[in-house]
Amino acid sequence: MVRFLWLSLLLAVVSPANNLAAQTLRPITQKCEYIQNPLGIDIARPAFSWIFEASGRNRKQSACEIVVSTDSIHSAGNRSWSSGIVRTSKSNGIIYSGRPLRSFTRYYWKLRVWDQDGKPSAWTPNAWFETAALDAGEWNAQWIGDGRKTPLREEDFYKGRPAPVFRKSFSSAKKITAARLYITGLGYYEAYINGQKAGTELLAPGWTSFDKTVLYRSLDITAFMQQGSNTIGVMLGNGWYNPLPLHMWGARNLREHLTIGEPCVKAMIRVQYADGTTGFIATDTSWQTAPGPVIRNNVYLGEQYDARAGIEHWNGSGGIWAAAKPAVRVQGPAGKMQAQLQPGVEITRVIHPVKITAVKPGVYVVDMGQNFAGVARIRLKAPAGTQVVLRYGEDVYKDGSLNGMTSVAGQVKSGNGGPGAPPVAWQEDRYTASGRGEEVWHPRFTFHGFRYVEITGWPGTPQLSDIEGLRMSAAVEETGTFNCSNAMLNQLAENIRWTFLSNLFSVQSDCPAREKFGYGGDMFCTAEAFNFNFDMANFYRKVLQDHEDAQRPLGGITETAPYMGIADSGPGDQSGPLGFQIGFAYVIRQVYDFYGDQRVIRNHYPALKRQVQFLTDRAKDYLYDTDLSDHESLDEKPFAFAASCFYYHHIRLMCEFAGILGEQADHKKYQLLADTIRRAIVQKFYHTANGTFDNGTQSAQFFGLWYHLLDPQQEAQALAAMERAIAAKNYHLSTGIFGTKMLFDVLRLHNRNDLAYRIADQRDYPGWGHMIEGGATTLWETWKYSDNTYSQNHPMFGSVGEWFYRSLLGINAAAPGFEKIRIKPQPTGNLTEARGTFRSVAGTIQSSWKKEGRGYELTVTIPPNTSAEVWIPATRGASVTESGKNIRLIKDIRVLPATDGYTVVQVGSGEYRFASR
Repeated sequence: MVRFLWLSLLLAVVSPANNLAAQTLRPITQKCEYIQNPLGIDIARPAFSWIFEASGRNRKQSACEIVVSTDSIHSAGNRSWSSGIVRTSKSNGIIYSGRPLRSFTRYYWKLRVWDQDGKPSAWTPNAWFETAALDAGEWNAQWIGDGRKTPLREEDFYKGRPAPVFRKSFSSAKKITAARLYITGLGYYEAYINGQKAGTELLAPGWTSFDKTVLYRSLDITAFMQQGSNTIGVMLGNGWYNPLPLHMWGARNLREHLTIGEPCVKAMIRVQYADGTTGFIATDTSWQTAPGPVIRNNVYLGEQYDARAGIEHWNGSGGIWAAAKPAVRVQGPAGKMQAQLQPGVEITRVIHPVKITAVKPGVYVVDMGQNFAGVARIRLKAPAGTQVVLRYGEDVYKDGSLNGMTSVAGQVKSGNGGPGAPPVAWQEDRYTASGRGEEVWHPRFTFHGFRYVEITGWPGTPQLSDIEGLRMSAAVEETGTFNCSNAMLNQLAENIRWTFLSNLFSVQSDCPAREKFGYGGDMFCTAEAFNFNFDMANFYRKVLQDHEDAQRPLGGITETAPYMGIADSGPGDQSGPLGFQIGFAYVIRQVYDFYGDQRVIRNHYPALKRQVQFLTDRAKDYLYDTDLSDHESLDEKPFAFAASCFYYHHIRLMCEFAGILGEQADHKKYQLLADTIRRAIVQKFYHTANGTFDNGTQSAQFFGLWYHLLDPQQEAQALAAMERAIAAKNYHLSTGIFGTKMLFDVLRLHNRNDLAYRIADQRDYPGWGHMIEGGATTLWETWKYSDNTYSQNHPMFGSVGEWFYRSLLGINAAAPGFEKIRIKPQPTGNLTEARGTFRSVAGTIQSSWKKEGRGYELTVTIPPNTSAEVWIPATRGASVTESGKNIRLIKDIRVLPATDGYTVVQVGSGEYRFASR
């Protein structure tokens, strides 16, 4: 929380009317909890932030004033908080400090700022946020279901079990001014008001440990409501709450590890009337339920839909409602109801196919031209009862037929899925036509990973216009752009974005087809790359809570969150390997670094302390010997060395967190422990004779250098051994997912981007160029092409995306939340230019450079209210100018000592055009 200090009397009485014309700083893009105008938050003291427009250079906020009210004109009696004029440069993470907020209330807020010269801006237009239920007791709705019994035999789960639908009719005699729907439904839900779908979100709510947390949404349904008769309808899917007993990998049944139950819903409508009164309609046994048209649905195997049982009307007694019965009150999950701030899953792009091939009579394969996650949407006219089958895959065989083997759920391929399971766990959807004219359909309660769709049962010959791909992902905002003179790297950047979006649903998954799980190791490797490409603040805050919710009784963090039973090579109590446990602490650090939010550390600090105590209790002489090590490395893995490094990392992060929070005793304790662990690692695993760590592989060298295990004077020998390990592979990498992430960091920090570029630019095996040469449109799970086992849409080797921003563009944070910035591009190889932007929480940072002969041009944009250190590549004796003037003659620029072939300058906000010749 910012500690507010009053400005001097002189500043406080400055007349805005006399200073607005000269004001150079204007706040824009106001956010509350990282969202513009959030509808439905349940945080008692939310955080505000804003960015700026500015004219000129060196523009900085010196003070701000915030007013929060329950009316848009901020009447004195309706003000909840008036901060007064506060001396602060902070424009991010300003904590609400007014009267206690009320539930179900819209608050309006505005602000003004003072610039570096003490001149005030005009008040901003109003932004707003709206609270949901701030107290669990305000949820007066009941969990309801259709009363069906869970099958006793596994095989019966695979039979037709129509997804239930629910409805409630009610009358509003008075004029409605506002209406909100607060709803969750497990596993998934879709809500309809008077026949219209409420909201654009799919696959809601987000997947959590339902015994700990259940997410709900607040939806504005005012426009759907009418004076008089209204009907709310809800359709439920199984999602992760009612999974099939599919024996993944022939052994792992999710029903034995997840919190499960039959589909159920909990919802309430709050209506505000023109006369100032309110009314509630909540789920209870007065609601009706009936079997719906979704006959079967599963997140892996797909969905079956019978349009003959489709819901034409949500009111009346026709169609499915002829069999309606009262809903049944059910216990529901025990998790705390929590407003979902994580971006919901939406259709983020419609993809049009590039080709349809008839591979045999009645069998067609559609090529979407791109691997992605989502579903297909079809349009057809067919007699009633016609069944169309859609089967999905990432590849095709040489004869053009579908190869779905890389996307088979849980490697169930030989009848090993358990009683009733299909012999092969294909991704497959089935649609039964109603026969009523043109029909348009897509699945509701599943998602797939695919490029190709096999169609059978189509009435006639399908045309390109009959099918579309609906790319689905969490609706995260894009924050990064990158382009350079190397076409392969540009394609790689595009492949990374498609891969990342394919694996952003409610967890950051490993693949969108075979597993769909949130692995901590994958997060550790790619968190920075995700953060540069997308706004991940609220996505990661939810995922971090998933990890804390899944924390084991003794304190260990699980390999996946939510926990679904996988515990490979961990230290016990079903906790994950140390390289996957580290994802929890590491992503906390990244959220702090990228978004400047100290709350994320404070909120999870008790869980972190429990985790490191668990790890410390199980260490042997300050070391570990069991781990997955550098997963997917092509060399022999340094198991014990990697495990010990990960243990060291946990303790080092705790030392940093304690320091940030001012926990001095903890800081000292963890610092001493970290130093002891580092010395133990060096003593056991470092070979002073040749500079190698452990087995001397690329992975081992990058682990040792990334963790700064050696004193600076010792690192030169280890760096030389690292380069020998790279040269031994003909300048190809042989690292796995962890070593690859570390590789680019180490080479950036040691100014060896020549090696990084040479490795990244390889076009043959192993490398990203090999994937692209092989036709990949997303990243593979392994360096080697697989047509049978490994996913072709897997993000863990996407850590190279971080290198595009940090090394090629040179954009780096020098303080949390990018309040201070370091721009240090590292041009190398045959690159002649690179350009890009990153929209940080402090504003948009731009870096573009071009080489022509011996000359070099660098254009940077530094957002208002920040400062930057800019490193301009320049040979000794080169002339360095900004906008054509010698940098030493420009008062806005402070020249620092030259370093490592760079001229270094300190600048404030603004746009700068540097040249060295």
